[in-house]
Amino acid sequence: MNVDSGSTAWMLTSTALVLLMTPGLAFFYGGMSRAKSVLNMMMMSFVSIAVVGMAWIVYGYSLAFSEAGGLSAFIGGLGDWGLVGLENAATADDGSGIPQLVFVAFQATFAIITVALVSGAVADRAKFGAWVVFTLVWVTLVYFPIAHWVWWSDGEENGRAGWLFDLGALDFAGGTVVHINAGVAALAVALVLGRRKGWPKDPMRPHNLPFVLLGAGLLWFGWFGFNAGSALAAGGLSAVAFINTLGATCAAAFAWIVVEKLRDGSSTTLGLASGVVAGLVAITPACGFVTPLGGIVIGLIAGAVCAYAVGLKYKLGYDDSLDVVGVHMVGGIIGALLIGVLATTAVNDAGADGLLAGGGASLLGKQAVAVVATLVYSFVVTFLIAKVIDLIMGFRISEEDEVAGIDSAAHAETAYDFGSVHAGVGASLPSSATAAGAPAGSATKVEADA
Repeated sequence: MNVDSGSTAWMLTSTALVLLMTPGLAFFYGGMSRAKSVLNMMMMSFVSIAVVGMAWIVYGYSLAFSEAGGLSAFIGGLGDWGLVGLENAATADDGSGIPQLVFVAFQATFAIITVALVSGAVADRAKFGAWVVFTLVWVTLVYFPIAHWVWWSDGEENGRAGWLFDLGALDFAGGTVVHINAGVAALAVALVLGRRKGWPKDPMRPHNLPFVLLGAGLLWFGWFGFNAGSALAAGGLSAVAFINTLGATCAAAFAWIVVEKLRDGSSTTLGLASGVVAGLVAITPACGFVTPLGGIVIGLIAGAVCAYAVGLKYKLGYDDSLDVVGVHMVGGIIGALLIGVLATTAVNDAGADGLLAGGGASLLGKQAVAVVATLVYSFVVTFLIAKVIDLIMGFRISEEDEVAGIDSAAHAETAYDFGSVHAGVGASLPSSATAAGAPAGSATKVEADA
């Protein structure tokens, strides 16, 4: 196996960066949640790592990135089941590739965070066991097929590819596969579960804005691996993706807080953090196809539009708890469509020229097809999955548990120690436990004895 050691080192680093994004998302979502549900919110992200990571190794990579005969335009086969035989394979046989298992690991982190993104729409009210089941079924029936449609190709000499790849739709790092997919899936699940008790009349403000900013910072840090790593090499294209990840995100964060100032009179930390994520989302599909100035244009548009789009839930009546629809679905659509306007082969000759580069409307039309296909397939299949889970095992916690707090109900823990309510296993113990003779700190033993 002959590989490029520099590119391999970069891809190993990028893989670690992208994996860090999911804990970063946990902080981002956890801070935006209420204090009584922050642990559950973070658990939904972390359990996605556990479930999707195993599924990807066993069969997910094979379904997303292998051929399946006559069905190869729509789904892969099981020829790479369990990654058997890939230990000494490279992504190219000319010495310019990376070990195939590095590519496998890199793509695993994309599948993981896509599932975790969906969880933000159902904060405070989803059964944890039902979420675990949903995670496995959804990644299998929705994420793996769409990733295959957009990213799989068997090479020019064989002429086989996923149908959107074959169409010529462009998605450098996951605008359709990750963000539009997760955003519209979040809408479907939110509709199945219904509104939180008290929403929208009761204020449900973020309980920890420093967590939100920390999460946004970790996401931005990891996103350099997400986007620049998608070049699959350390070179000029990764440099373009890297600088676009910087510029577009700066522009989106700035645009969001300007909108807030003009509309509401104040620029907020939540708005700044949300603008950062909106910019990262929008530049993701386009980062390897547009110039740095094009990246700034995408960021400015996404930051302003998403700042307004998060309010749609109040007008349309769907309870998207943490604005997954307004940021990820809308931001992903903006980025995917603007490829058709701003893309240029001067940046990436494997791409195509958009409207402003003299390529006409052809690319924009292909991008629109990819957007619509992702929206329709993901929404319909996700809605059915959530409905079936709800019918079989119930997807929503009881009203009593929702009011009391999902952390204590589902996990027997609380995030913060407020005196009589303690973090950890002893959270459910009555305060009379120590009065009955148990020394302070022996809650676990008392509970076990009971």
